[in-house]
Amino acid sequence: MPTRKAVRLALICSLMLLPGASLAGGPAGQASPAPGRFDGNWTTHLACEAHGQTPAYKWEFPSTITNSVFHGQHGEQGGPGYLVIDGKIADDGGAKLKAKGTVTQNHAHGVFAMNGNNYDYNIDAQFQDAKGTGKREEGAGILGRPCSFEFDKQPAAPPPQN
Repeated sequence: MPTRKAVRLALICSLMLLPGASLAGGPAGQASPAPGRFDGNWTTHLACEAHGQTPAYKWEFPSTITNSVFHGQHGEQGGPGYLVIDGKIADDGGAKLKAKGTVTQNHAHGVFAMNGNNYDYNIDAQFQDAKGTGKREEGAGILGRPCSFEFDKQPAAPPPQN
């Protein structure tokens, strides 16, 4: 009988501790992740070479990195010239980013002409503390054209003066 009481007491104590443990480790009580070393505001510079009848172009647009996740957007979703780039950056600065967009004009040819106005591709990127570079994966050269990326981290805004 004394063993039964000890087991019951241990069970009651462990049940009483569970809510506290779940609060400490659950979403409400969980501390937010530490910022990643690349976190902040960035400027993305994109340059794509001419390909067939599609002209070369260059774009510059704001991007952010939060908790080591990259997000950049050029234009408005669904509009001509829209591009969104997303992806996770590894601790060593390596990243495989995914780009999705809508062509600026109906100059798409080959496979893209069959798919309509939308396109997507991957970017192999490498980030350092305040700079980064990337190249569009071109596949066999049939589906894509050479595009390069440069990423520049923007200085943090100074704290407001009282």
